[in-house]
Amino acid sequence: MAGLVRDPDVPENRCAFTRFRVEIDRRTRSVPRFSNHHPSRINTMIPRIVLFCTLVSLIFPFSPVFAGIVDRSVAIVNDDTITLSEVNELGQSFFKKITAETPPERLSEALYQARLTVIDKLIDKKLLIQEAKKLQVQVSDQDVDNAVQRILANNKATMDQFRKELNSMGMSEKQYREELRDQILSSKLITYEVRTKVVITEEKILDYYNTHYTEQTGAGGYRLRQIGCIWGTPLADGSVPTQEEARDKIQKAHRLARDGKDFQELARQYSDLPTAKDGGNLGLFQKDELAAYIRDAIANLKSGEISPVVETGNSYQIYEVVSTEQGETVAKTSYESVKDQIREKLYQQAMETRFKDWLKSIRDKAYIKIL
Repeated sequence: MAGLVRDPDVPENRCAFTRFRVEIDRRTRSVPRFSNHHPSRINTMIPRIVLFCTLVSLIFPFSPVFAGIVDRSVAIVNDDTITLSEVNELGQSFFKKITAETPPERLSEALYQARLTVIDKLIDKKLLIQEAKKLQVQVSDQDVDNAVQRILANNKATMDQFRKELNSMGMSEKQYREELRDQILSSKLITYEVRTKVVITEEKILDYYNTHYTEQTGAGGYRLRQIGCIWGTPLADGSVPTQEEARDKIQKAHRLARDGKDFQELARQYSDLPTAKDGGNLGLFQKDELAAYIRDAIANLKSGEISPVVETGNSYQIYEVVSTEQGETVAKTSYESVKDQIREKLYQQAMETRFKDWLKSIRDKAYIKIL
């Protein structure tokens, strides 16, 4: 019956408030009740409970756990307020969990941070409700009734079982229906503002598939030619070019190569390197075999393209990418078998990102003050 807490038609993990509430429910179900404890364990927990009550009285003045309840505002969100009772209601299980697991010397700070976390989530909730009102997004009683019926059908439960489950959770049917109304409202709003604006193209799906479901095998690499002009070293004819002369010569060769002149002929005419007699041919190299300066120069080039001029040591060099060989692409599984799965994953990621950005834009424009 634990599944009764959420309408299956309200997308899970798409609303920050809903996600937080689900997380609190999940984390606190494992907290044992006192009736299940051995008496000796109960005795060891009594000092912690006393400490918890003392700390709550400091962190949550006038808390409902004490007699003579006096509620108060703990935060302002535009024209709305968040009350202490709202914080205590949402965070009750969360606070108990922290008290049970946190060492006494760190409990005060842990509860303080927990309080801020709960308030922050309630701020998001208020903002979503305010935004829904602006856009006239509404949830009727019939919407809530339908959601309750879906929950009962999903859990194969009767209304009596449903009410007993709520009672065991310490929640009235009225409280639950209001919680459900907020979830439905948030879902409608997110559909209006976020979900309908997320589009996952076939290209994005293919990119993800190629990255995560395929691998390269075999020897891939680059087949290259080079022209190099050196300075400060005697050439075959005995001359010793200056750096300026070498720069002028490589720039001329570079210009002619980019104008479409035959690179091999240019290498034989202008290159001072040993590869000149072979038309500048360097051969085939895998990417990781290339010197860093060559790899950087040709990184974005296609077959037949010419690199920029590179200065290295006492020479200027240019490279022609004769061809690229990528090796063989092997698929780990067929594209069709994972296409829908990839689409849903990318959709969820895009939804999460867009929702965070959208909610941040609302928060940036809102007046928020924690008291």
